Amino acid sequence: MIIYEDVISGDEMLSDTFKIQPAKDCPILWEVDCRKYLKKTNEDFELEGANPSAEGGDDDGGEGEAIMVHDIEDQFRLTWLKPEEGLKPSKDAFKAHLKAYVKKVLKKLEEKGDADAIAEFKANAAGAIKKISANYDNYDVLMGSSMDGDAMHMLIDFREDGVTPFATLWKHGLKENKV
Repeated sequence: MIIYEDVISGDEMLSDTFKIQPAKDCPILWEVDCRKYLKKTNEDFELEGANPSAEGGDDDGGEGEAIMVHDIEDQFRLTWLKPEEGLKPSKDAFKAHLKAYVKKVLKKLEEKGDADAIAEFKANAAGAIKKISANYDNYDVLMGSSMDGDAMHMLIDFREDGVTPFATLWKHGLKENKV
């Protein structure tokens, strides 16, 4: 199995268990179909011999509440920057982040010395920023588990069917780690 880690933060962002394909109009962006499912949280449990009423337990048996999550979000412990909580950056702030991020990724590529990757990245980075900026309002923004603001932010949108979520990641912002 291959785990893809962010070249800036080292956060695990993706694995080869997902179907990875280049974005149709921007080859340095990868698109990965994911799915949403219900996940139970805050499940109450009772230790054998414990007295729930003495421990402050509820009488209802402790059904955990269910929330919708993306499988990729759950699998890689990504944090959703929710707009209703004021965590999603503004479009202008995110565009500034992308410009700084592109410079950091380019520096990493130059350290590796991969001339083909550098040329591909330079040729397509401006187009990728333009594509992301144009669609920014549709994206859910997620960060890796380290919450490194300088690292890659995963973007999730829905396919034309309005049902299938997909993630967008920077191809050159990931490094392979064979497990």
